[in-house]
Amino acid sequence: MVKKMRSDLGPFSLQKHNHVCAKFAASFFLVGLAFRLLLWDSFSFSSSLVKKTLPPPLAEAKAESPVFSLPLQASDFVEFPGYNQSQTSQDEKCDLFVGDWVPDLSGPVYTNESCQVIEHHQNCMKNGRTDSGYLYWRWKPRHCELPKFNPKNFLNFMRNKAMAFVGDSISRNHVQSLLCILSQVEPAVEVYHDKEYRSKIWKFPSHNFTLSVIWTPFLIKAAIFEDMNGVTSSEIQLSLDNLDTLWTNQYKNFDYAVIGGGKWFLKTAIYHENNTVTGCHYCPGKNLTELGFDYAYRKALELVFNFFTSSDHKATVFFRTTTPDHFENGEWFSGGYCNRTVPFKEGQIDMVDVDSIMRGIEVEEFEKANSQGSEQGVKLKLLDTTHLSLLRPDGHPGPYRQFQPFAKDKNAKVQNDCLHWCLPGPIDSWNDIVMEMLVNS
Repeated sequence: MVKKMRSDLGPFSLQKHNHVCAKFAASFFLVGLAFRLLLWDSFSFSSSLVKKTLPPPLAEAKAESPVFSLPLQASDFVEFPGYNQSQTSQDEKCDLFVGDWVPDLSGPVYTNESCQVIEHHQNCMKNGRTDSGYLYWRWKPRHCELPKFNPKNFLNFMRNKAMAFVGDSISRNHVQSLLCILSQVEPAVEVYHDKEYRSKIWKFPSHNFTLSVIWTPFLIKAAIFEDMNGVTSSEIQLSLDNLDTLWTNQYKNFDYAVIGGGKWFLKTAIYHENNTVTGCHYCPGKNLTELGFDYAYRKALELVFNFFTSSDHKATVFFRTTTPDHFENGEWFSGGYCNRTVPFKEGQIDMVDVDSIMRGIEVEEFEKANSQGSEQGVKLKLLDTTHLSLLRPDGHPGPYRQFQPFAKDKNAKVQNDCLHWCLPGPIDSWNDIVMEMLVNS
């Protein structure tokens, strides 16, 4: 499964260049990285534009090594308060995104057996993952408590409302986590799906709550020529001055929206503005100006945030920042793996440059829009999950994106998923943060 043309990566830091040739050279250097497909969702990503700083002992492990289990002891864990307790100081607002992953004996509120909506590729336990230590950690901000998500309170809060997750396959991964947590109180009823099951709508009848996921990996208008296995027949065509109406036409129906993307901009694409081809990202032989993924991503986010700030509909919008991957010693197609079993501690891992660039653009554009929108009653919230996600190399499916990958051969070399998250897994803490932001910010 080889892609003919791909983008720079990271699914990091390219400096702004004053000369076209320099940008082209940088992209050529990164073409190998741009071959990253998002596994079954055809998603590009990168982990090695700049070598990660990795602590021992697993940095030298072989790609075919099995995942190791983490011995757990009750004395290693801490419990957390319920949602009826105040978790922030009265004198200062807590930064929910500065903290550490701490042991938590209580574990997840659902399992792969109690939740029926986990997609095959994220159902790590069903697929045969033998260790369970990754389930017993919780994100804890440094200066306040973050209570666990309370599904009953959330459904009551969302009574007679609608919420949508808008973006790529990470958004779908996120909404599945939320569905699994809520299913412990009321199972969702699926009322719609598109032909590829990428966009869906669920109802919670007893609460009249509607939950949607809208698959729009660029957020802007795009012609994508890839099949479900990520095989491409032509370059992506991106309209940098038009949003994807698949989500904008539905926006007026939402009380809350969680929006995020970015990784797809790392793919090879031809850029269109004012109905004219203005350049591209990694398109050798096309005689087009190399503009770079950062140019297109900034243009897209400017459109996205302008849409929110100028809309008469004032939904509460959470903008989720980019999600780093954790491939080591290769990419998904070259033996890269993620067999760590504990979180990184602060300082043990550095973000690679492409992710740094992407998050930098996100934060800059968010802050500009938030400054403008706050004067107009627009409710924008930054769901800055990048750093806390960077610290969780242990929470990915790895080889267990497939069912029983080592059943026939314990030394089998299989494709790894080191970008998406096991369910249950670290992504559940994203919902702890979302609820906290809803209730107390």
